[in-house]
Amino acid sequence: MKRIIVCLVIIATISTGTANSQKASNDAQRVLEKLYGRFINNYNDTIRLRVNDSIKVIIERYVKSDSVFSYRFKNLRYLGQIISPDSSLKIITWNLVLTKSPSRYFCYFIKKQGQGKNRIYRLEAAYREDPIKLDTSYTEQDWYGALYYDIRPYKYNNEKCWILLGIDYGNPDISRKIIDVLSFTSSDSILFGKKWFESAYKVRFRDVFEYASNGMMSLRFKSDSSIVFDHLVPFSPFRKNDRQYYGPDYSNDAYNFSKGLWRLIINVDARNKE
Repeated sequence: MKRIIVCLVIIATISTGTANSQKASNDAQRVLEKLYGRFINNYNDTIRLRVNDSIKVIIERYVKSDSVFSYRFKNLRYLGQIISPDSSLKIITWNLVLTKSPSRYFCYFIKKQGQGKNRIYRLEAAYREDPIKLDTSYTEQDWYGALYYDIRPYKYNNEKCWILLGIDYGNPDISRKIIDVLSFTSSDSILFGKKWFESAYKVRFRDVFEYASNGMMSLRFKSDSSIVFDHLVPFSPFRKNDRQYYGPDYSNDAYNFSKGLWRLIINVDARNKE
């Protein structure tokens, strides 16, 4: 309880002026470093939940502050912070791993509204083993849960949206990398998914790549109009369609944006021109 009170005192001054804001942000970062350190050194669910509550209090005040787009917490390995290249959207994500109850994802979307105002969206989701659907959209209420690590804005037919790259650890045997589309409805609600990804003569709302949980897969933007990724294959012909035995084969595929769709291209040269 004492630690939580200290956190509240530190963050209470975040938005009281430029100098105070900078100092408060630096102080908040030091507290966050200690709190995330407690995650590493303690596996008790009760303690982890209390620590996470303290983290949420700090992040909540931070996303409401004037410095949310200008200040970035440094050296926090377990806190994801990304800003779109046009500085119109910021995403903060982290996950809480528990042993006796479902682990959880926490996500904040901060959208610039103009005139110094921001719109804040708060999302939470429990880990789930079921695959993420490719043929439907998701909302704030049924968000599948993920950690996002890259973002690019796009505009097509006067509609602005953002391409998200993320990862999901919800299944203990399978890791998932995700390409998804974020947009906002006419009522300014979040919408995940857009019928934009063409592969094998089908057009889907997103693409999800499943592979062995102890493996690694590269998924990245090569340019504003190209997303490249490892081609996944089974470790053995006898493991076909069992995704916990899939991994990269050192070749690459890509989605290239053309004529209003992201179109799958097999076997591309992913090397940088330099």
